[in-house]
Amino acid sequence: MDTLEAMRVFVTVVDRNGFNAAADALGMSTASVTRQVAWLEKRLGLRLLNRTTRRVSPSSVGTAYYQRCQVLLAEFDDMEAAVGEQALTPSGTLRINAPFSFSIARLGPRLAGYRARYPQVALDLSLSDRIVDIVEEGYDMAIRITQQVTPTLIARKLGEVQAYLCAAPAYLERAGTPRLAADIAGHEFLTYSYAPLGDELPLQGPDGETRVRIRGGLRANSGDVLREAAIAGMGIVLQPDFIAQQALEDGRLVRVLPDHQLAPIGVYAVYASRSHLAPKVRSFIDYLVEVGIEREMHGDTVP
Repeated sequence: MDTLEAMRVFVTVVDRNGFNAAADALGMSTASVTRQVAWLEKRLGLRLLNRTTRRVSPSSVGTAYYQRCQVLLAEFDDMEAAVGEQALTPSGTLRINAPFSFSIARLGPRLAGYRARYPQVALDLSLSDRIVDIVEEGYDMAIRITQQVTPTLIARKLGEVQAYLCAAPAYLERAGTPRLAADIAGHEFLTYSYAPLGDELPLQGPDGETRVRIRGGLRANSGDVLREAAIAGMGIVLQPDFIAQQALEDGRLVRVLPDHQLAPIGVYAVYASRSHLAPKVRSFIDYLVEVGIEREMHGDTVP
């Protein structure tokens, strides 16, 4: 339980001379009020209230504790009011967790524009492709590229990315070019460690979805490493557009089965709670929605 909340409940019980009246004032059940006070007494190792069938009154130590609680709660309420006034403008340090390669390609070029608009916000960006616990690890928000957002988090969609099957021309010349989705099973496949695909690849083609079993001798937690291994002719790789785009444009990689691909993958801003969302978090998410993340952005084009 929350100590501050339990203190507020205790003070209300004393002020209202009973559990039922306190429950009505707080909009809680009587049982919940009783549990809060009992928990506080257990935590302190003291009896704060004398209870009889007709009335509830503070013990001698409860009276002293009640007076201290009144002072502390009043100071806390004053502090929250003062902070609330300051919090109308985005400010402070915004801690963000985001995927490594995506941040380099799509997020990094957008940071200068945000800072120019909100100079009172300092950005603390931590790059990692693993799924972090944003509450446990102290992040204000995270960027996730996924087809299914963790249900315990609040998510706002920023856009989508597309993943393509790619390989080096030299590899296809040596191993043969797949003509059908089923042909992928006979090729070396380079696998991304954090992809939730297992050993099957769900490809959307002209005839609907086809599931293809994949195998290979390389698994890595970096899309950039997989791209370079594919360019070196190690096998076929499934790459998001923000990693493969340049290599596809200059011919180091070519599309494999261009009429087959995965369903688009969503890019989301996620955070832990909808209530009391800090202006620094809201302003950053609103900015990313405004400028878009589905295209390359150069410094001279940032709003």
